[in-house]
Amino acid sequence: EKFANPHSSHKLGREAAAVVEAARDAVERLLPAGGRRYFTSGATEALNWAIKCAGSGGIALPDTEHAAVRDTAHFMKTMKRKVAVLPVGVDGLLPGKTTIPKGTGLVATMLVNNEIGVIQPVAEIARLAHEAGALMLCDAVQGFGRIPIPHGPDLIAISAHKIRIGALWVRDGVEIGALLHGGGQEGGLRSGTLSPALCAGFGVAANLARLSMDEDRAHATRLWSLAMEMLPSGWVVNGSQTQRYPGNLNLRRDGLDANRLISEVRSVAFSAG
Repeated sequence: EKFANPHSSHKLGREAAAVVEAARDAVERLLPAGGRRYFTSGATEALNWAIKCAGSGGIALPDTEHAAVRDTAHFMKTMKRKVAVLPVGVDGLLPGKTTIPKGTGLVATMLVNNEIGVIQPVAEIARLAHEAGALMLCDAVQGFGRIPIPHGPDLIAISAHKIRIGALWVRDGVEIGALLHGGGQEGGLRSGTLSPALCAGFGVAANLARLSMDEDRAHATRLWSLAMEMLPSGWVVNGSQTQRYPGNLNLRRDGLDANRLISEVRSVAFSAG
């Protein structure tokens, strides 16, 4: 019912704005304290915004980052910014002695890898970034609402995929320029009329995730244990088996025709690659 433009000053607009702010507060409860949240169209926009408009100097990222980070970082080469790709170990994790290249202004790292589910040591990477004089951007999309988001990052991108909305969290004291211009919404930094319905949905989803996080984690852990018990000989788990989100199962088997397997096991939703 609160469908009016939340940026308008009339009664219906103020009611819609109240819905948006209630949703913003609900999302905030799953994020570290001491920051500002700006709604976006999704995580891709949030990541583009952070990479293009926060910090200066070079950009460093692991070689397993999502395309939204990787492609945006490489686009920034056209803006004369250097990009350093940091190698991960065979477990999919950045080594403990990772060196941040000199002149780096932004380090971008996923919390939970979207392909193999490993959990990067975000707090430690943020410490290394800060020691190098750089900001730290965390792509927390896969972990948001599933595991606590560590303290340390300066910028955090999150998303509620199915309702097409995301947000960028910016730590207090960190300056970021505007990516979109044309109306001055979201504190003058992200122009565009917000959808109260999408914001409200994000808020409800965040509340549900916060209340059920422990129960969901226990359920995913049980499924992981069962899967490991049933795993036939010859199958290998990709990535660390201990430092990972248990709701992600990524496997390989030498010589397997993955497309044929997907075709023959139609009652299970999985993907190859």
